[in-house]
Amino acid sequence: MPAEPAPQGASTRRSRFFPTLVTGILLGAVAIAITSKYSGLGPWGQFWSALLGRGDHYGLSQPTVVNRIQRLQRLETVVYTMDKIVTGERENPFLPNFLAGDRILLLVHGEVVAGIDFGNLKSGDVAVSGKNIRLHLPQPQLFTTRLDSDKTRVYSRQTGLLVPVDPNLESLVRQEAEHQLQDAALQDGILKTAQQNARSTIMSLLTGLGFEKIDFD
Repeated sequence: MPAEPAPQGASTRRSRFFPTLVTGILLGAVAIAITSKYSGLGPWGQFWSALLGRGDHYGLSQPTVVNRIQRLQRLETVVYTMDKIVTGERENPFLPNFLAGDRILLLVHGEVVAGIDFGNLKSGDVAVSGKNIRLHLPQPQLFTTRLDSDKTRVYSRQTGLLVPVDPNLESLVRQEAEHQLQDAALQDGILKTAQQNARSTIMSLLTGLGFEKIDFD
């Protein structure tokens, strides 16, 4: 009894099955290799780090890093505030104060803002080597010293019986208050604090860009 030929459809299915099987095995091997490479990044290597886009930035060039930091411009890193009473007075060399003197007590509230102007950062201040970076930051500086007009007021004013009120005395006392405020901030180490805070900000920025070792000169 002659053998019956196999159905044509079965042969076609077998011919399609083997290439599909081989392709599946190859794709599976590639997927396993990629997942292993990015396994340290979490679930499926953050899906193969956003589909092979990983996004590590430690390969950034030195000019690019300098540009990123320079964008910070005048970075305010510390604000120093103070409340105090400042005295100003005018005296007459011949008459007592109750006749010719002028005295004012000013209750002042002011602030000093300090930071670093990263616009002064030069290319030679940054050295990049792989994941390592070394920086020489610009010097910290005082940006502004000002009195809060809403919280600064005349506490008392005493004018002699024989003289008018000096309209310039309060302005002079305000200027003196700003000088005292600035001196107090410097004595309390505002520039050192500004530098420390700036370094913390830069470290956060550079860590986010992928650098692992950050040194400051």
